[in-house]
Amino acid sequence: MAGEQLKVLDALDVARTQWYHFTAIVIAGMGFFTDAYDLFCISLVTKLLGRIYYYDPNSTSPGTLPPNVSAAVNGVAFCGTLSGQLFFGWLGDKLGRKTVYGFTLVVMVVCSVASGLSFGSSPKAVVATLCFFRFWLGFGIGGDYPLSATIMSEYANKKTRGTFIAAVFAMQGFGILAGGIVAIVVSAAFKNKYDVPPFSVDPIGSTVTQADYVWRIILMFGAVPAALTYYWRMKMPETARYTALVAKNTKQAAADMSKVLNMELEEDAERAQRLVADQANNLGLFSKEFARRHGLHLVATTTTWFFLDIAFYSQNLFQKDIFTAIGWIPKAATMNAIEEVFWIARAQTLIALCGTVPGYWFTVAFIDIIGRFKIQVMGFFMMTVFMLGLAIPYHHWTTHHIGFVVMYGFTFFFANFGPNSTTFIVPAEIFPARLRSTCHGISAAAGKAGAIVGAFGFLYAAQSKDPAKRDKGYPAGIGVRNALFVLVVTNFLGLMFSLLVPESKGVSLEEMAQEHEREEAA
Repeated sequence: MAGEQLKVLDALDVARTQWYHFTAIVIAGMGFFTDAYDLFCISLVTKLLGRIYYYDPNSTSPGTLPPNVSAAVNGVAFCGTLSGQLFFGWLGDKLGRKTVYGFTLVVMVVCSVASGLSFGSSPKAVVATLCFFRFWLGFGIGGDYPLSATIMSEYANKKTRGTFIAAVFAMQGFGILAGGIVAIVVSAAFKNKYDVPPFSVDPIGSTVTQADYVWRIILMFGAVPAALTYYWRMKMPETARYTALVAKNTKQAAADMSKVLNMELEEDAERAQRLVADQANNLGLFSKEFARRHGLHLVATTTTWFFLDIAFYSQNLFQKDIFTAIGWIPKAATMNAIEEVFWIARAQTLIALCGTVPGYWFTVAFIDIIGRFKIQVMGFFMMTVFMLGLAIPYHHWTTHHIGFVVMYGFTFFFANFGPNSTTFIVPAEIFPARLRSTCHGISAAAGKAGAIVGAFGFLYAAQSKDPAKRDKGYPAGIGVRNALFVLVVTNFLGLMFSLLVPESKGVSLEEMAQEHEREEAA
């Protein structure tokens, strides 16, 4: 009896790769494309916001966002994402994946548009409105993490499940790339129309009034791909695993999957009732039984995602130093406001193209060959090695910029061909259907907590002790080199906790989650 399985779930596990798999990847993937676009495009326009709203006529340099404002603008979406991951993760297990899935998309579309329409009679009012809508945008994005991963894992077959979930997550790379491309196109169009002198020649004239439209258009464009997929997202049937194992409606699950798989599926009513009545599906998150079976798994998925995101998001700190050092971005005073957006977007697009996107697709190609565990351990190990390679001879790298960029690029590559992908995939595979979305949301929220530590703790920590080398308005920190050593430690801790992560390659979701374990005991 232990290995007995519902026919509909068996059919999904052994189904050959079909058109509906690719449809599901595109529908879920476009959500992730939008998530990445919305989260990362803000970094392309923060310098412009500083020039427009915080220019000091007595200063000899362009306006910049004060540290507290910069932290709020960049970080408020992360706070919203963390809240959304917990709330929608829980809701996805209570109401069903499909029901909640459409709502998260509506929140993202509305708040993307509203972010670009941020209003106010003073800089403070504009930034406050922007932060309000960015928080709720993040809230919607947060829901997409557990729901997209859970839906894809529950639709996929055993053999290629990792590849499909990784392909959804890999759309994040294209979202980051699209953000850069949209910013390049918009800034180039405005630069062509309003070709004004750089700041050093005309401090006031270098920021034209129309520059205010640039950042608004870039932020609002994030609503387009999300809106385009809404209809298809609403047409997706509820996943069979939720309908059968949580809602306990095996007849409906069989009917839904018959349409999806283009084959006739019928469940024996008595046998199906007996299987879904198994108490293993009624585990509570805080029950002793859950702690016994999955307690260590939840510790593993939350800690590894937390440590990974500290390193992953803090790496963005060093981008501006690298870009300026190797001449990818000219000095701020030698450009006008719109020109600066163009150069920042160009540099970030190159990084995405060379390091970020390839790493994601290496995971797609190899995850069901090598396995989740090996890729995650290898990724953390290589990140530790490359971070050490950056930290120990840091002063050497300050004069050998190309070598620094190569090392830096490899760190990004092994984050994506490594724990950045696997920490998203594993929580969608190893927990029971009743708590799958909740546990993925908890794991993802731990990651976002790490992102907040990485993006802001390190923004302050990486500041130089020398006031002349410090960013304006920031207190003294421990310096970039010491900050890199801290990241080495976080990567190593991620590697250690990865040893607790189980391998789920080629195993059915029910087997991984021990859905019928009590029957064995009986």
